[in-house]
Amino acid sequence: MNLVADFRDPKKAAGLIAAIAKAARSDKTYRFMEFCGGHTHVLSRWGLTDCLPENVRMIHGPGCPVCVLPIARIELAIDLALEHKAIVCTYGDTLRVPAAGGRTLFSCRALGGDVRMVYSPSDALKIARENPNREVVFFAIGFETTTPPTAVVAKAAKAQGIRNFSLLVSHVLTPPAMEHILKTAPARPDAPHLDGLVGPAHVSTVIGSAPYEVFANQWKMPVVICGFEPLDMLCSIRMLIDQVNSGRHEVENEFSRAVTKEGNRVAIALMREVFEVRDSFEWRGLGAIAHSALKLNAAYADLDAEKRFHLVEKPVADNKACACGAILRGEKEPRDCPLFGKVCTPARPIGACMVSSEGACAAYWRYSPKR
Repeated sequence: MNLVADFRDPKKAAGLIAAIAKAARSDKTYRFMEFCGGHTHVLSRWGLTDCLPENVRMIHGPGCPVCVLPIARIELAIDLALEHKAIVCTYGDTLRVPAAGGRTLFSCRALGGDVRMVYSPSDALKIARENPNREVVFFAIGFETTTPPTAVVAKAAKAQGIRNFSLLVSHVLTPPAMEHILKTAPARPDAPHLDGLVGPAHVSTVIGSAPYEVFANQWKMPVVICGFEPLDMLCSIRMLIDQVNSGRHEVENEFSRAVTKEGNRVAIALMREVFEVRDSFEWRGLGAIAHSALKLNAAYADLDAEKRFHLVEKPVADNKACACGAILRGEKEPRDCPLFGKVCTPARPIGACMVSSEGACAAYWRYSPKR
């Protein structure tokens, strides 16, 4: 089996599109939310939404890790670089997320901040070894996918006694955000009614399919864990339609070639060894969500940059003209934002959804012919 070509086969895609059209009942409307930036890009890149019947709608949720990061966390990282003169290391997309006054981690270089892009936490630890007289902070962001590498580097720093290295941990958890979307929907006038959930791919390779059972059992919501290729998405949509039509609410795993029920046990054990769950964490567009993020536990508290530098997180409001928050909640699409494609572009992004390569606005800008 060719894991790329076989899942992009045009004839098989045409067959699935026809099967979806046949399965979608004319007296029903199907609204499915995906919680993965990669899935948003699959839908846009391959034009899949244009191939679906009018009564089958895909709604973008908070699946982009850079997009859900609140401005206040960016401000902490900028403060580390400018006020505490630390070397701040993080992933590329994070450098361009606008904070208060439009400043970014990237632009603070011009003010003397030493901010460096890295490809992995291990790169940041290497920089700490090479600069023993400087404090080096890794700004750790992302969902469960990028959390295990941070745990690995925390263990390495502790074992090697590297005292000038610390972590600004902003890792968030997917299932609590998914549940928050469902819980808050009745209080949000513009919240879309959802008929099913497309489970994230990369996250599920780590945590497995079991954590989504609460949505099927408690919320009576169909869930299909989906891979990253166009045939994965079309097959998952067909599976969700079949669940809705038959009145079922189960967790099905379309991405069985990579996802198991129990997940990656080694990665999960690493995360549990190094981190603990925060009482609450602020998400961009979603507000404070209980038990939705991680922090270093007591055994690794000496690596916590928030404690080492006595950082205090101060809430910062998003740009009022930017619809990024509503897009993350599934209430709007990128083209509904008055800034999209005008003053907000990938070259000069106003909102985080345009910054990240996984953001919905970036996907629409890159792949949609209508701007």
